[in-house]
Amino acid sequence: MQSVFDEVKTPFKYGIVLPQPDSGRMVDSPTIFRKENNWYMTYIIFDGKGYETWLAKSDDLLNWTTLGKLMSFAETGWDATQKAGYVALVETDWGGSYEAEKYKGHYWLSYLGGSEKGYEAGRLGVGIATTNDLAKPIETKRLSQPVLSAVDADARWYDNKTIYKSLIVRDKAQITGYPFVMYYNAKGVKPDAKGNGFETIAMAVSTNMTNWKRHGQQPLITRQTGICGDAQITKIGDLYVMFYFGAFWKSDAFERFACSYDLVNWTDWQGDDLVSPSEPFDKTYAHKPWVIKWNGVVYHFYNAVGTKGRVIALATSKDLGKSRFSD
Repeated sequence: MQSVFDEVKTPFKYGIVLPQPDSGRMVDSPTIFRKENNWYMTYIIFDGKGYETWLAKSDDLLNWTTLGKLMSFAETGWDATQKAGYVALVETDWGGSYEAEKYKGHYWLSYLGGSEKGYEAGRLGVGIATTNDLAKPIETKRLSQPVLSAVDADARWYDNKTIYKSLIVRDKAQITGYPFVMYYNAKGVKPDAKGNGFETIAMAVSTNMTNWKRHGQQPLITRQTGICGDAQITKIGDLYVMFYFGAFWKSDAFERFACSYDLVNWTDWQGDDLVSPSEPFDKTYAHKPWVIKWNGVVYHFYNAVGTKGRVIALATSKDLGKSRFSD
């Protein structure tokens, strides 16, 4: 575990790479992938009504240009006012290509969907969307119903309130018994418990990307309080590493990791946080990771909340200077 920490740590805070477009719109949840010599980031914007999914482009991982929307509000539907999307099947190899894989001729996204207005309001679920070109701001096609919901017949105690962010990866060796694995964070309450519950990371599996079933009877990562959420998976040698964030089981919100050999059983790192609040722009929260290694440098993108509002920030393993947005 110590060797993993030493490999992935990013002690240098470059700063903000994607600021709020204006004071009324907050930026959140980066997913980074590569296509044809360019980098792309999907992210979400909350404008007071709900979430929409946006796309940005970069040639150096530092300077990003917004291209447009992938998922927009609608008048009707189970996901009318909440469409927070996350690109699926991004290559997980540490220092690899980071390209998103096509399946059945399409690129895929999972997304947090809901119909009530407000910040993560109402009962949310996991939706599935597809697109023919992830590099263009084209509205995705979406399944008409969620593939995971808190009211499913097989809902577990840990996801019977609501389901939040999801990540779908390809299990190439099918060590789980399935080609597709989804990690999601959800809130639930045990039958004999009081209160609103807490947020944990759980797992679902699929053979075809559209039909999903829960895996196991317990969450994978939990502290029995606060939040564990927003998993990202990478593979370093024969070891799988899950980056995730923790919140409110100690102060603030911060970045952590766990390790596994089988994608199911995870050992939690007990040492220092990977990223935690330390600068004015992330003094409130430093959370929601996307971590890659490229040309010998580790880039840790995260959602920062502080003096500049809710933004996307970056920490790195080498000193790359400072962002022009962070002052």
